[in-house]
Amino acid sequence: MPSRQEVQWSQLKVGVLIIVALAAVVALIFLMSGNRGGFFTGKITVRSYFENSAGLKVGAPVNLDGVTIGNVKAIHIVSEPRLTPVEVIMGVSDQYRNKLFTDSRTSLTTVGVLGDTVVDIDNRQAHGQPVQNNAVLPTNETPNLQDVIQSSQTTIQKLNTILDQLSLLVDKLNSNQGSIGKLINDPTLYDRAVTAVNQLSSIARQINSGKGTIGKLMTDDSLYNHLNDSATKLDNVATEINGGKGTLGKLIWDPTLYDNLEKSSTQLNQVLAKANNGHGAVGMLLNDPAFAKKLNDTVTQLNAILAQANEGKGTIGQLIKNPALYDHLDEVSVSSSELVTAIRKNPKKYLSIKLHIF
Repeated sequence: MPSRQEVQWSQLKVGVLIIVALAAVVALIFLMSGNRGGFFTGKITVRSYFENSAGLKVGAPVNLDGVTIGNVKAIHIVSEPRLTPVEVIMGVSDQYRNKLFTDSRTSLTTVGVLGDTVVDIDNRQAHGQPVQNNAVLPTNETPNLQDVIQSSQTTIQKLNTILDQLSLLVDKLNSNQGSIGKLINDPTLYDRAVTAVNQLSSIARQINSGKGTIGKLMTDDSLYNHLNDSATKLDNVATEINGGKGTLGKLIWDPTLYDNLEKSSTQLNQVLAKANNGHGAVGMLLNDPAFAKKLNDTVTQLNAILAQANEGKGTIGQLIKNPALYDHLDEVSVSSSELVTAIRKNPKKYLSIKLHIF
């Protein structure tokens, strides 16, 4: 039978083993919960508000630029702010206090494609003050896997619709419907294309052999020579014009024409000035009302005379309207012509010379 001292020693060993096991369990829990900096390292609390928790769980790691600096302590749904109702409370090791800033942004990311959701803090654009305990960090919302799947489903639906339409289009093309279907399935188009290509080939051969207008333009040097001669002549003409030769050259370079035009313009201005001042017939016509009245009366009388002549009144009217005078003049002209003809034929009959001697 063991002694009392042996029993006490056995109980002491069992108690020590239990304490060691409990310490190991506590250390394991701390390690699994993402705690960094030792058991006695202090922590600060920071908060962020998200639209959706995206499967985030309590105890999930909190990473700063890929380094775990704490873990998620609690997740709550709050009434304010309404656009981001999910409050995430994080415990961050105090030794990283100076690494976090008031404008550091938090986001929910997934480790791998189907891994756990963690909180990632981005410091790349942060320039604010270091955070204090219970500070609120702004969020940088990123689309989660569900959002990507939903958007992909919408895209897939649109693609299915497009594929259905393409399938209908291909069926119509294969069934020889529409212009494109006929182009694809009707051999007439191929035959016409072959005929057109043969004709174009024949035309090209004729052009290369110098036949036809285009062929002569392509192969005959006469047109080039004519154009070259014309260009040379034009160049000579331009040279002569620049040299002041010929009519165009004188018009461009001889100041005489300009001087004459200037003199004519000066004289015309003087004439117009005299006319405006009432000098001369034109000036009196423009400025003297009496002269204008006389001219008007003269024109009126002339109109009256012409009206009487058109009515056949007076000698001039008879000359214009009465055909008898024309007939008499015609008869006289005929008789005169006959008389002249007769005199030429037999002048002795009409001409006689008598001599009287006193």
